Amino acid sequence: MRLRNAALAVASAVALVCAVPTSANAATGDFLYKVGPGIPAGMADPASGHCINVFGATESDPAFAPENFTNSTATVFLDFDCSGDVFYVMNPGKVLGNRLKLRSVIFS
Repeated sequence: MRLRNAALAVASAVALVCAVPTSANAATGDFLYKVGPGIPAGMADPASGHCINVFGATESDPAFAPENFTNSTATVFLDFDCSGDVFYVMNPGKVLGNRLKLRSVIFS
């Protein structure tokens, strides 16, 4: 009888662990920026740890004026694919002006 109860407890614990969802690997919140002549754009709950090329940015016209309203640190790059040596680290809640240009971003 005790063996059956112990086995049931173990099986229940395994089922509970498997049923609990794992946390998504995302920066919670919004990352906003502007493209073109000042059109607002952004991304909601962006993936963490992966380089994201900013939608709307082009070789001739980078995005600008980033606002990091996520819970993660954002590193913005002037070049696509998070490359190059021109970058800026934005802590959560940081808002930068129109002078900062970007083409890609990665979240911690």
